[in-house]
Amino acid sequence: MATAMYKLKLGVALAAVAVPSLFGAFVASPLVGSAEAAPRKQVAARSAPIINRIVFEKNKKVTSDQLTSIMESKPGSPLNQATVNADIDRMKEAYNRAGRSTVQISYREVSLPNNRVDLVFTVAEGVKIGIDEIKFVGNNNFSDWRLKRQMVTIESGFLGWLRTTDTYDPDRLAADEERLRVFYVNHGYPDFRVLSVVPSLNDKQDGYIITVTVDEGKYYKFGPSQVQSTISDVNPDELQHNIHSWNNWTYRGEDVDRTVEDMTIQLAGSGHPFAQVRPRAVRDDAGDQIGVNYVVEEGAKVYIERINITGNTRTRDYVIRREFDIGEGDPYNQAMIDRAARRLRNLGYFQSVKITNTPGSEPDRVVVNVEVVDQSTGEFSVGGGYSTSDGFLGEVSLTERNFLGRGQYVKASVQYGQRTQGYGLSFTEPYFMGQRIAAGFDLFSKTTDDSDYQFYKDQTTGGTLRAAFPITDNFTVGVNYSLYTEKVTIPSQYNDNNYLNGEASRAIKELDGKNRLVSQIGYTLTYNSLDDLKQPSTGLYAQFKQDIAGLGGDAKFVKSSVDSRYYYPLTDDLTIMARAQGGYMVGFGGEKIAIVDQFNPGPDLVRGFAPGGIGDRDLAGGSKGNGLGGTSYYGGTLELQFPIFGLPREVGLRGAIFADAGSVFGYGGTHFSQQCGPLPAGNPAGTGNCFFVPGVARSGVRPFDLYKNNPIRSSVGASLLWASPIGPLRFDYAFVLTKAKHDDTQAFHFGTIVNY
Repeated sequence: MATAMYKLKLGVALAAVAVPSLFGAFVASPLVGSAEAAPRKQVAARSAPIINRIVFEKNKKVTSDQLTSIMESKPGSPLNQATVNADIDRMKEAYNRAGRSTVQISYREVSLPNNRVDLVFTVAEGVKIGIDEIKFVGNNNFSDWRLKRQMVTIESGFLGWLRTTDTYDPDRLAADEERLRVFYVNHGYPDFRVLSVVPSLNDKQDGYIITVTVDEGKYYKFGPSQVQSTISDVNPDELQHNIHSWNNWTYRGEDVDRTVEDMTIQLAGSGHPFAQVRPRAVRDDAGDQIGVNYVVEEGAKVYIERINITGNTRTRDYVIRREFDIGEGDPYNQAMIDRAARRLRNLGYFQSVKITNTPGSEPDRVVVNVEVVDQSTGEFSVGGGYSTSDGFLGEVSLTERNFLGRGQYVKASVQYGQRTQGYGLSFTEPYFMGQRIAAGFDLFSKTTDDSDYQFYKDQTTGGTLRAAFPITDNFTVGVNYSLYTEKVTIPSQYNDNNYLNGEASRAIKELDGKNRLVSQIGYTLTYNSLDDLKQPSTGLYAQFKQDIAGLGGDAKFVKSSVDSRYYYPLTDDLTIMARAQGGYMVGFGGEKIAIVDQFNPGPDLVRGFAPGGIGDRDLAGGSKGNGLGGTSYYGGTLELQFPIFGLPREVGLRGAIFADAGSVFGYGGTHFSQQCGPLPAGNPAGTGNCFFVPGVARSGVRPFDLYKNNPIRSSVGASLLWASPIGPLRFDYAFVLTKAKHDDTQAFHFGTIVNY
């Protein structure tokens, strides 16, 4: 049953009163004066009272709804002392998980008429006891800092009030043990073990010290791997391409699991649903290698009798079932069960996902039990910040990733800033028409005021329809259609022919006051193997986009772009990121490309330059606010990211040094001829055939002086990366090494981190 995510609590309590049937009362009640009357009254007096309602007092850190959800005592049920004591133990455990191990909980009964009681629990929450330190013993190949990054449990810090995972929780630590094991197995240590996890209080008795003792084992690389088959009509050579390992590469358990999964699914699709792939390690201790023989054999013919789903108080059953590629009545396939479990975890809807099997009604039947625990998927955020291009900016947004328990994504946001205002609404259905197709729409409106970087106001309003088709777990194909209007307005101070004070280019003036309609269709090819979308340390993200405008409307162009980022861990603390990007666009049908449609990346391409500071420029009337952009761009970045030592990890600060290089060129708009008014009296200054007297406004058509240059712009600098509570941010300071004559530079840049 789905419930609303956001509730307005009015403090109204409804009493559930247990009222016996009137008809039953007449039948059971004895006649007045009956000898049975007194004994029956004595029995009623001895019966347990009925719980009318349950009330909590002085609880702040754990809400009443959270406490109610874990209790066995319920309104309308008989009061049972043993059940109440067990409920108190469960509530104490909930407080222990929140770091309140000194909590004290008492209760009292408030008697009501008709043998009813209110059950009132009073909570003394105590102080929070966090984790003072996490220590490792036996880790010779990975630093404490790197291992702590693998754990959900964190050390307490000055931002502890924002965290809920800096407290001692045995279940969370047990899950962290598995995370450490997976980390080591995927870095060449298949024999890794956690020997012990010992908690102890520090000397001040106000924090835990967690000591984790590990045995790393021996480091291995992959040796030769092959496929063997005991099934007569299965050709091992046809499965060879599924092997995800290469000789002399670091042994990774994840690669073995992916190989088994891909082979099993291919076998099921080719008519062998019961085939099993068993990896058998062939160790070469002398050469520090592990070869893997993947043995294909016929498994037991077992069918899925049913799939039981429990624990989903919000998420609907079908949202969970659709992550399974198999259903009730299908042959049981462990690889597909494991894939479904991974998909369910990746949804982000659940605190935990556990899938187990029990025997069915027949020897060849099995029952699949899926146990999940729902978690909060809604966010109401109020954020603010400052960027060098948009000035001060505030945003209020409401996001729900599991709307009404249907797995749908909804986001509504409003932005209001110094130079930017707008709103947006997004909706995504991840299983459109019952297929694994993420379809949705975006509605948006954005107004950008004039600034030092542009001499015009730009207002855009429209919408986008989109759909994404996953081809593999890492590769996705998307299609989209956008329809929007765009209006450019030039303020009077940039539209008065006063060349000395700066004036909007004629490339902008040709759009002044017009409502342009842009209708475009496009597609996107995306490959994503990043280990972490927020703070990646390994993997590749690559995207190719192409948009075609001209399905009606006032614009006709083809725009293509590519952007790729590759992350590689040099050591356990250092990550190098290499980025390559580029784009090209061309008009068709005899149409020129409007300046607002052209590429104008600025600091997103080469840091150290202002927005619109790179590319062809209109120099007439001053060049600063009249960057024209271009139809082509290319760029590359090399960045080394590292932790800021001495700061606790939960602060979320990292440092980086970088080198950027790139260029924007190829103005594709209208090439205006020089047109000026009569030559003024006095001593005129000139640009080409156009003359003006400094400080004197004049009539006539503003000149157009196109400056074209295509040098490589380059810079080096340092960055501060912050995973802040309002989103990932970065601060860049760059030193320009090479630039064109009239480029507009800007050493400091502040904006958001985009990893994907």
